[in-house]
Amino acid sequence: MKKLSVIVPAYNEEETVELFYDAFAKVENQMDVEPELIFVDDGSKDKTLVEIKKLQKLHEEIHYISFSRNFGKEAALYAGLQKASGELVAVMDIDLQDPPELLPQMVKMIEEGEYDSVATRRKDRDGESRVRSFFARQFYKWINKVSSLELVDGARDFRVMTRQWWIACFPCGNGNDSVRDSLTGSALTLTIFLTKTANGPLVKLHGPSGD
Repeated sequence: MKKLSVIVPAYNEEETVELFYDAFAKVENQMDVEPELIFVDDGSKDKTLVEIKKLQKLHEEIHYISFSRNFGKEAALYAGLQKASGELVAVMDIDLQDPPELLPQMVKMIEEGEYDSVATRRKDRDGESRVRSFFARQFYKWINKVSSLELVDGARDFRVMTRQWWIACFPCGNGNDSVRDSLTGSALTLTIFLTKTANGPLVKLHGPSGD
C-alpha cells in the first residue's frame, strides 16, 4: 500500500484545524493508501499549534512542523515537501476551500498510471468582489503576455502528485520563493490539469505532455 503525504500549511487557524481533520477523516477510508498528514504551522500567533498537538496525540498519522515566526506559504510548502515520505504527495489549504472529498478521485487518477499530477483550478469567482475578480483576470492576461509559461486563471495549489514528479519539477537551487510557481506552472505542461466545482465532478482541461 502506498503512502499519501498531505501537506497542510496553517497560519492562525486554531478554529479550523479540527474541522479540517474531521473532513479529511471522512474520506480517508475511501482511498487505498496509508495517510500521512503534515501540518505546517507558519508562526501562528493564536493556538493553531496547540490544536495540532492535540490531534497528534490522538492520531498517529499526524505530524507537524512549527516555524518560530511567519515565513509565508511558500516556505511552509517547501518544509512540508521536504518532510513528506509518501510515494504520493498532496498539497491543500486548511480552510476547506480545497474540498477533501475530491482527494479519492484525484488519487485514483494517479493510481491508474496515466498521470503523475492531478491539479485543480477555480471554475468561477463566486464570493469575490467584482473589483478583485477584475484585477485577478487582468493579472493573468498580463502575465501570459510577458511570460513564455501559460498560467491558468484560478489555478490553485491543491493537487496530488507522485513523489517522482515533484522532485523532477522542483526548482532546485532557487529556494522556496518559486515553489508555488513550479507547482502551478509545471502542471500545465507535464500533466493533466483539472477544474473543480463546489459539488461537481473534476473536468479534464489538459492531457499529459506529448498528447
